Amino acid sequence: MTPEKASTYDAAKIQVLEGLEPVRKRPGMYIGSTDQRGLHHCVYEIVDNSIDEAMAGHADHITVMLHDDGSVSVEDNGRGIPVDIHPKTKKSALETVLTVLHAGGKFGGDDSGYKVSGGLHGVGSSVVNALSSYMRAEVFRDGNVHMQEYERGKPKADVKKIGKTEKPHGTLIKFLPDKQIFDTLTMSLNTLLAHFRQQAYLTRGITISVMDEREKRPEEDQNLPRLYRFHFEGGVSAYVRHLNQDKQGIGDVIWFEKEEADGFVEVALQYSQTFQDQTITFANNIHTTEGGTHLTGFKAALTRTINAYARKEGILKEKEENLTADDVREGLAAVISVRLKEPQFEGQTKSKLGNAEMKAAVETVVNEKLAEFMEEHPGDAREVVGKCLLAARARMAARAARDAVIRKGALEGMTLPGKLADCSSKDPSECELFIVEGDSAGGSAKQGRNREFQAILPIKGKILNVEQARLDKMLANNEVKSLIIAMGVGIGEVKDMSKLRYDRIVIMTDADVDGAHIRTLILTLYYRYFRELIETGHLYIAQSPLYKISQGKESRYAFNEKERDAVLKEWGVEAKELETSEEDLVEEEETEEAAEETKGKKGAKGKVEILVPEKKKKKVNIQRYKGLGEMNPEQLWETTMDPTKRVMLRVTLEDAEAADLIFTTLMGAEVAPRKKFIQTHAKGVKNLDI
Repeated sequence: MTPEKASTYDAAKIQVLEGLEPVRKRPGMYIGSTDQRGLHHCVYEIVDNSIDEAMAGHADHITVMLHDDGSVSVEDNGRGIPVDIHPKTKKSALETVLTVLHAGGKFGGDDSGYKVSGGLHGVGSSVVNALSSYMRAEVFRDGNVHMQEYERGKPKADVKKIGKTEKPHGTLIKFLPDKQIFDTLTMSLNTLLAHFRQQAYLTRGITISVMDEREKRPEEDQNLPRLYRFHFEGGVSAYVRHLNQDKQGIGDVIWFEKEEADGFVEVALQYSQTFQDQTITFANNIHTTEGGTHLTGFKAALTRTINAYARKEGILKEKEENLTADDVREGLAAVISVRLKEPQFEGQTKSKLGNAEMKAAVETVVNEKLAEFMEEHPGDAREVVGKCLLAARARMAARAARDAVIRKGALEGMTLPGKLADCSSKDPSECELFIVEGDSAGGSAKQGRNREFQAILPIKGKILNVEQARLDKMLANNEVKSLIIAMGVGIGEVKDMSKLRYDRIVIMTDADVDGAHIRTLILTLYYRYFRELIETGHLYIAQSPLYKISQGKESRYAFNEKERDAVLKEWGVEAKELETSEEDLVEEEETEEAAEETKGKKGAKGKVEILVPEKKKKKVNIQRYKGLGEMNPEQLWETTMDPTKRVMLRVTLEDAEAADLIFTTLMGAEVAPRKKFIQTHAKGVKNLDI
């Protein structure tokens, strides 16, 4: 490029976004995403302000309402946002809070009105306002109602008094998320309920009411009641009981709290007869999904205190090694809630607490209070130590089993399982592993795949349910062992995720009940022992078509009945026009191997309806796939494995607590919760394919 043609880079090229413009320009920086998750985050931000009022002791009731037009109202009986003129902005404090970033009552030091706050980044209300096509704020103070309306973050008029009220104080915020910003305006009641239930546990004595006034609700919410009220006097101890509701608990819930110089610490914990631990941490009511210093302090104190008690009581002999952190956390459900004046979160999403002083504060409180409990409740203490000792013995047995597996692999001269059809590429970032149900589907997948980057591992039958098995028993199961060796990351103490051999691990099972069961068993394995793969987005579920629809030389694939009916409608075949007869039945397409086996056996692989439109009188063939093995290699590649055409679902952890509960319910040792779940949801099952 010649100097004459080069563009001038000067001050005029620097873009300055004023007010709330940067929020609308880059919404993902403030709410994470513009999908349903970001939509829910907007509701959480407004409710968090009310929660802060409750934590400060000024509110005890919050009402959330979902309206039919997609808008949401949040009302609390807190002090009400001030409406007098702000000395710096020369505008009403209400307008300042809702239109200026980093404005609020949480930045003013000790006399600001908030000792602790979840919204300390201070962008909540104003960000939601910027991302809403409409917002209305009503403030109840001194017997008067003050109101202001906004459009995409800009006030439509000044704050004005609109009348009298009998409500002594409070705030009502109604907002309609902007369809120009969000991919969807459909809220999930289930998701919101889970969050508000959690907040009610964390703030003892507060009542959160949720009302769903929508006429049209998403399918997942259709059978849910429209009114909920959450109130838990037990606080986090009630939360732990909720986590262990379908598990056989050991003793009662252990609960303690204490105010330290650096902040307030509250902990509840209980052991159960399970093999997994579930520790949930919060800082100022914000769920710190990645833990942080408060979790580090808890783990250190728990291990030290239980070892000290076991040594003192002679349960751990002098020559025996100490219990490890993993030993003392097996079967543990715990909730750690800390409150501090100036929390330091890592990242805008506030997923990890960084305050170094909270490690010492939590460690001190847990050391002191847990030791007191164990001294005062020797029966419960011995049960807990017994559970931890059992975990230690199982760990040593698993280590021996794992070492045996490694030694055996070395003696055989190879570590990869024989039935794995590996890919030729050695670059993990471009490789993918398909876990396929059965040898028949495995044969089709091996023939249809791209050998350069796609590996195939057939799984025979239903693998071991690891929810009810320790590591040593897992490693004795050939299918589980093959899967672990194929991934290359190891398991237990020697697990190293950097050695993962495939960037994408794809579960590919049949679209029937058995396929769903096998998929659930594999997901249980990954959730319990390779959760990091889910959290980092490496695990997928393949989506294979249920139907192949043919008319003349044209063929289409449909993944469900809705897509099938859409194709038929496009071809002029309405449901009321369809005619079927036994004479019109033909064999399904088969793989070459299957065709040889079933030659001359009409209908051995199933039947296909031929649908005849009354007007066109041209045959329409619908082929219903009962399993992946019924597809020939070309069809399997074209519909399910070709990266340019396929549809895959990425497995994510939207709500780890709900995921843990469903895995425990469906796969755990307790039968009663599973029976109750089936009875509750049986009527909602459509087109059960048995």
